[in-house]
Amino acid sequence: MDLGNLLIFAIIIITAITSYIGFNNRQFFDRYKFSTYAILELKQYDRMLTAAFLHADLMHLLFNMLTLYFFAPTLVAYVGPVQFLILYLAAIIGGNTVSLWMYRRDSIYTAIGASGGVCGVLFASIAMSPDRLIGFFFIPMPGWVFGILYLAYSVYGMKKSLGNIGHAAHLGGAVVGLLLAILFVPQILLVHGYLIALMSLPIIALGYFVYKEK
Repeated sequence: MDLGNLLIFAIIIITAITSYIGFNNRQFFDRYKFSTYAILELKQYDRMLTAAFLHADLMHLLFNMLTLYFFAPTLVAYVGPVQFLILYLAAIIGGNTVSLWMYRRDSIYTAIGASGGVCGVLFASIAMSPDRLIGFFFIPMPGWVFGILYLAYSVYGMKKSLGNIGHAAHLGGAVVGLLLAILFVPQILLVHGYLIALMSLPIIALGYFVYKEK
């Protein structure tokens, strides 16, 4: 197994372990989840990263890690393991930065999940190879279709306030993922510019809802 695959599996395993601990240890869960009060008032900035290693339940964890498993290898193949890791972590922080700005006046807002980082990997990977078919729960579809559906669900989830999943973080993660993909491999704009523009539509829609809800 090469370094890129080892890194992907390491992220999945570490996230699964810390999420499992959070399922069973409320004190651990509460200390490392995203919390506007803890970040802004207590200056616990580590939560901007650690929240990505906690999940609401097994299905939430499974959905995020399956998405990462499907799309991360394509990204690693294009940019290498180091830039993949930079993108993943930057998308997590970017996503949580959007959440922090959006909910800065809500001192009781909390969220968890790797959605920001996964969304960054998802959209960067699709930008590299948008026509690649994936079989998600045995339903084959082009990667760019899945990306649009993923963010459409994020818009719906944020509007309906589904759970304490960080739907707003999807926006920041997607933007960071696309921008870094273009920075790392700028020629994708020439090859897949029209599909990148199409994928940007749900990002713009999500951004609109984030602005309205701020």
